[in-house]
Amino acid sequence: MGEVLGMDTFLPGSQIDTKPIKDYDVYVGQTMPFKVVKVNSIFKNVVISHKVLIEEDIEAQKSDILSRLEKGQVLEGTVKNMTSFGVFIDLGGVDGLLHITDISWGRVNHPEEVLQLDQKINVVVVDFDDEKKRISLGLKQLQAHPWDSLNTELVVGGKVTGKIVNIADYGAFLEIAPGVEGLIHVSEMSWSQHLRNPSDFMKIGDEMEAVILTLEKEERKMSLGIKQLKTDPWVDIANKYPVGSKHKGIVRNMTNYGLFVELEEGVDGLVHVSDLSWTKKIKHPNEFVKKDQELDVLVLEVDNENHRLSLGHKQLDENPWDAFETLFALGSVHEGTILKVEEKSATIALPYGVEGYAPIKQLYKEDKKTAKEDEVLQFRVTEFNKENKRIVLSHTAVWKNDVEVKQVDEKKKKK
Repeated sequence: MGEVLGMDTFLPGSQIDTKPIKDYDVYVGQTMPFKVVKVNSIFKNVVISHKVLIEEDIEAQKSDILSRLEKGQVLEGTVKNMTSFGVFIDLGGVDGLLHITDISWGRVNHPEEVLQLDQKINVVVVDFDDEKKRISLGLKQLQAHPWDSLNTELVVGGKVTGKIVNIADYGAFLEIAPGVEGLIHVSEMSWSQHLRNPSDFMKIGDEMEAVILTLEKEERKMSLGIKQLKTDPWVDIANKYPVGSKHKGIVRNMTNYGLFVELEEGVDGLVHVSDLSWTKKIKHPNEFVKKDQELDVLVLEVDNENHRLSLGHKQLDENPWDAFETLFALGSVHEGTILKVEEKSATIALPYGVEGYAPIKQLYKEDKKTAKEDEVLQFRVTEFNKENKRIVLSHTAVWKNDVEVKQVDEKKKKK
C-alpha cells in the first residue's frame, strides 16, 4: 500500500521498479514519486506506479542518446548480458547489441571467451534504427582489419603456420593470425585421388604448417595446401613403377568397368575388369575381389602426364589359352558342371578353371529333358575362340553323335 495526499492507494510489487525486487521491506516508509495508472471510482480504488516513471525516464534518455548517435561514433558502455549470439551493452540508459561476429576479427565461439559481465569497454556504432530504437555495435572495428596489415613477405608458394579453427566437409580453415584464415580444401590434403573427410587428417586446435596456393589480399582470400609439403609421388613414377614390374596394392574403389588399386598414398592404377582373370568372364569386379582387400598387380602402362597407371592381375600368370587351344580342340568332349542357366545360354565349368557357354537348345538330354543347374554332364566343343577367350559347348551333340555312330555300326553289321 502507498499513501498519496493522505489517501491510501495500491502499489503492486511489480510496479515499484524495472528490476526484480527481492526484499520489499526496504521500500517501507520511503518517499517516492508515483504516477496514477488506474482509478476505480466505484470501489474507490487507486492504483499507482513508480516503475512507469522510471520507464518514461529511460525512454527520454534513449531518445536523447539516439538523437545524438552517429555511425562510427565511439561510446563507452558496460557489458550487461551475454548470449550465444552476442552481448548487450548498456550505453547509459539504452542498450546496444554487440553481435558475436563484431567482437573480434578472429573466430569467437562464445562472447565469454573475450568479455566479462559488468566490464566497461569502448564500442563503435555500426548502425542504428530510430523507429525500432535498435543499436548495432562493434568492437573489432576499433582496430584495423588484420588483412590490411598482413605480412608483405607472404607470397604464393611460401609456407605459413597456424591453428585449425574450423572443419567442414569440403575442407578446413587454418588461422595464421586473428582474422586471417586460409582454406585447406580436402583435395589439397593428400596426393591420393580418393578424397576422404578432412577430420581424417586434422582436428580443431591442431597447429600445422601449410603452403600458400593462392593469395587474394583485396578479396581477403587465401587457399592453402598441406600435401605440397611432401613430394608429388608422380614425379618419379616411371622409375618407381616401370612397365612389367610387380606390386601389391589395396583395392580402394570399384566401377562396372574395373577397380582402382592404391600402390601408395597418391598413386593408384586401374585394373580393367578384363584384366582380372584369364579364364573367368567377370561382369563386375566384386565377383573377384572385395574393397580394401590386397591385390597383386603388374604394371601394364604408365601415363605420367595424366597421372594414370594401367594395371593387370591376370598378367601375373601365363596366358593359359595357348594351352587351352590344344586341350579344348574342336570336337573334343569334356566333363562339365552347369553353373548357371539363363534365358538363352548356360555357363559351364570345365577343367582347369575355365568356363564355357552352351546355348539352351544344346542342353537337351537324350531323355528329351533340359539339363539344369549343378548337373554334371559331358559336353562337346563346338567353337573355340582364343582371341575372345570363348568356348561354345553342346551336350546334345554328345549323345546325338553316339546315336549316329550306333546307327552306322548297325548298318555295317546288316551288310
